[in-house]
Amino acid sequence: MAVNSGINAFLTTVKQGVKNNLFLVNFTFPTVLGADAPTLDVVDMLCKSAALPASNLGVIEVPFRGRTVKIAGDRTFDTWTATFISDRNQTIRHSMEKWMESINRHQANNASAYIPDGGGQGYLADLTVKQLERDSTDGGSILRTYTLVGCFPTNISQIDLAYDSNDQIEDFTVEFQLQYWTATRGTASGVGGSTNINL
Repeated sequence: MAVNSGINAFLTTVKQGVKNNLFLVNFTFPTVLGADAPTLDVVDMLCKSAALPASNLGVIEVPFRGRTVKIAGDRTFDTWTATFISDRNQTIRHSMEKWMESINRHQANNASAYIPDGGGQGYLADLTVKQLERDSTDGGSILRTYTLVGCFPTNISQIDLAYDSNDQIEDFTVEFQLQYWTATRGTASGVGGSTNINL
């Protein structure tokens, strides 16, 4: 293929590209939150930014006759972070604080949800991040879905307060640990290939 293929060839290949601001985040909150678990619509509406998850393969370096041979090691998954807008009731922040409180209480150093899974009664939950298409489908059709399996929050950022913070709405970040993630292709027109990316 020639290095300079022209604009038409580029547009045919990239089409309209993928937009960073078209995404949908859903949480399946652990049952320990009960009525304090916000609805999926609230989570998606107040999620200001998120990320498609990362993963890494470790490398085993083996010295051999003056050279270093590299062998694939074990896979690790990075933490996942999302930023949320604070509504008047601080709905998301309250639910995240209660989620972390159920894992380890502030004062008593015990937990109401001390078992990770616990037959659905533990503190782990699955999260999904969906990359959306800009089309006429209600809300945008799905290009790809990432499911983050076995998540729990480990850090809720502070919210800075200041007299000179005018014309701003509070937001905060939450950092999650996860066991692993899976990815599936979406339903948008022209998205082909294997449905399950993690074969």
